[in-house]
Amino acid sequence: MVKILFVCMGNICRSPTAEGVFRHKISEHGLEDKVHIDSAGTHAYHVGNPPDDRAQSAALKRGFDLSTQRARRVSSEDFEHFDYVIAMDVDNQYDLKAICPAGHEERLHLFLNFSENYEQHEVPDPYYGGGKGFEIVLDLIEDASEGLIEHLKVKRLV
Repeated sequence: MVKILFVCMGNICRSPTAEGVFRHKISEHGLEDKVHIDSAGTHAYHVGNPPDDRAQSAALKRGFDLSTQRARRVSSEDFEHFDYVIAMDVDNQYDLKAICPAGHEERLHLFLNFSENYEQHEVPDPYYGGGKGFEIVLDLIEDASEGLIEHLKVKRLV
């Protein structure tokens, strides 16, 4: 079983959206018994809280339910448990590098490096913007999710 952790800053917008979308996509591909998925934040601002209401609403409109998720903070132990630790942006990737144990650096990735249709490298943080930002995040995450599934298939991990 391949284990994937999605990480943003507070674990209430981007990473729970990625977790929910990727879980749905994995199920569509019939791979739910081959992939373990979780999400976390580099900061402890929202530990124990559900995803942002705006993230949940935008996701639900596309058929992705985020309501059972709760925010948690990433730890260095996550690098030993997860095969892929996937950052939503460069700032969070930098924070993750700071806690990554030696020998596990190859597990750290930027999510949009798996995107097939977008050239940008970061999933923008929609927290301080309007509702349109959550739609953009969903577009990017859906695309990168399909690319990550293809990557896992090519690597024969699923």
